[in-house]
Amino acid sequence: MFYMERFHKELYCAVSRLPILVCLATFLVLILRAAAMARAWKKGRPATARLLRGFIEFHRRYLNDVHHVVAREPSSARMHALLVGGFLGALSFFLASLALPAVSFLPALVLGCLIFMLAGLRLEFQRRADPPVRLSRGSYQRLPILFALALAFMGLTASSSFVALPNGIDLALTLAANLAGLVGLGGLAWLAGTGPMRHAVAGAIYLVAHPRPERFGQGRSTGLRPVELGAARLGARTAEDFQWPQLASFDACVQCGRCEVACPAFAAGQPLNPKKLINDLAVASRGTGQLSYHGNPHPGRCPDLPELSPGMDLIARDDAPGLSPDTIYACTTCRACVEACPMMIEHVDAVIDLRRSEVLNEGRLAGQAQVAVENLRQTGTLSGEALDARFDFATDLAIPVLSETGYADMLLWVGEAAFDRRAQRTIRALVKLLKHAGIDFAILGAEEQDCGDQARRLGDEATFQFLACANIETLSRYRFDTIVTADPHAMHVLRNEYPAFGGHYRVRHHTDVLAELLDRGALLPSGRHEGRITYHDPCYLARYNGEIEAPRRILAALGGDFVEMERSGLKSHCCGGGGAAPLTDIPGERRIPDMRMAQASATGAHCVAVACPGCTAMLEGVAGTRADVRDLAELLWDRVDGASA
Repeated sequence: MFYMERFHKELYCAVSRLPILVCLATFLVLILRAAAMARAWKKGRPATARLLRGFIEFHRRYLNDVHHVVAREPSSARMHALLVGGFLGALSFFLASLALPAVSFLPALVLGCLIFMLAGLRLEFQRRADPPVRLSRGSYQRLPILFALALAFMGLTASSSFVALPNGIDLALTLAANLAGLVGLGGLAWLAGTGPMRHAVAGAIYLVAHPRPERFGQGRSTGLRPVELGAARLGARTAEDFQWPQLASFDACVQCGRCEVACPAFAAGQPLNPKKLINDLAVASRGTGQLSYHGNPHPGRCPDLPELSPGMDLIARDDAPGLSPDTIYACTTCRACVEACPMMIEHVDAVIDLRRSEVLNEGRLAGQAQVAVENLRQTGTLSGEALDARFDFATDLAIPVLSETGYADMLLWVGEAAFDRRAQRTIRALVKLLKHAGIDFAILGAEEQDCGDQARRLGDEATFQFLACANIETLSRYRFDTIVTADPHAMHVLRNEYPAFGGHYRVRHHTDVLAELLDRGALLPSGRHEGRITYHDPCYLARYNGEIEAPRRILAALGGDFVEMERSGLKSHCCGGGGAAPLTDIPGERRIPDMRMAQASATGAHCVAVACPGCTAMLEGVAGTRADVRDLAELLWDRVDGASA
């Protein structure tokens, strides 16, 4: 009898240690899986990440910036807050209760947190019962089950402090709880290496070492970073050519599919799914055998990249595995994917790195891009027109030239719009408005070369840097206060990308200037715009530079029945003209501008107001019955000219 009592006592003593062993085993698995990821990231290029600042700001970046994006879908935000918050809280108190068994209130805190976790699990099971098409399947489907097992483990272990059960039942429940904990917590830790939970580990590291820390705190950082043209290899030919924080960002993807829904190329059936692209790059850094993908493929492409492994070329050549060149050139660089991503992954930076490798290392350009780049190199214009012909369309307006005046309050940067007959109407309206308001402005005339935006988005960094340095040298010879332009792409490059080469200017979009002139009474429109009107936000004005209000202030001054499209502001749908997409012309099931005009038609508007010559060209190119497409400068001049008459 004595030996039986001693046996039971030692058995229960051993069983009581099982929760500690389960947690230690889980922690060991987590460390091993995280170490495997770190070894893969270490192969990437070094980066000048401000790690100390990242660690200090991590809690704010995660709780504020990440959840600000997550909260755009309230149901997902509630589920995530309840499930993850409850799990982390319960696990923290649970570990504390194991380390401090004498503290009696800790098990109660564990159970309190588990109630929140249970509510989150209920929402997750509901979503997984009928998941949206954008969500990945596979091991993602097992996550709620693993969380439920972890909940059972912590709940039963904590409850044993309050409920006294017969020895046999207590022993059975304890063993069952620890088995559930081993499978649940161990499974979550295992999936932190190659499965969906790797985003939790990689995401934390990525938020600390984010390559664009200016984005946190609702800031903006959208300019492309220059590359050293003398480097042995330019761009990203293999996964190891990416910087290590970029490799961490590929593993940080949670495959929620928000980027997939936002992407205009994917919606048009072009061979690009940004979610799949990020997974492809993660596969390339880790090896196909380690990672699997159970989401939507690139349209028209098979879901997997067979035999892709570290060190291999990322872009397919002949029969070799890899990404199709059409996939990287289908991107319009609109940043809708970046804006939608809750992990703040920089998809566009990765695409540009891949394009740079194609152009600078291999000399390959898609579609008509080669002709356009040759024009830029030889003439300084995309269209191949002579520089001194830039203002032939406006000789009757007698626009002052800066080389003759020596100084102007505003320098009007016209860009490629001067060679397009449709865009010339916008420039003429803008010039008339500035003259009517008494603004002291001038142009560069024949000295203005292309800003280089299209070359840089194509990946031709060499041509861009040549044009940028030439323009900066020209601008350094003159005095002016502000550059104003009707082209958001030129505004973005001059404002955000020229400073890296020494060109620091105050650059404003023409809608910002016109809205200010309206506010101070320098422009007085008459009457009201007749009929319903909607507005298309250019990507490079709204998402890239955050300018949303100025165009709407102009529309308010015009009057009329203004109605927003379903996708507007920072969520605006691309017109299809960014990223040099009209030059590469990647085929799809439908055209992006057709989709955007269909969204405009759904508002019942007879007029679509725009604020970009590229958007004007793309939307006016839609065939069939459609609304009129007018630049805000044209609409405003109609009202101001009417008032003058």
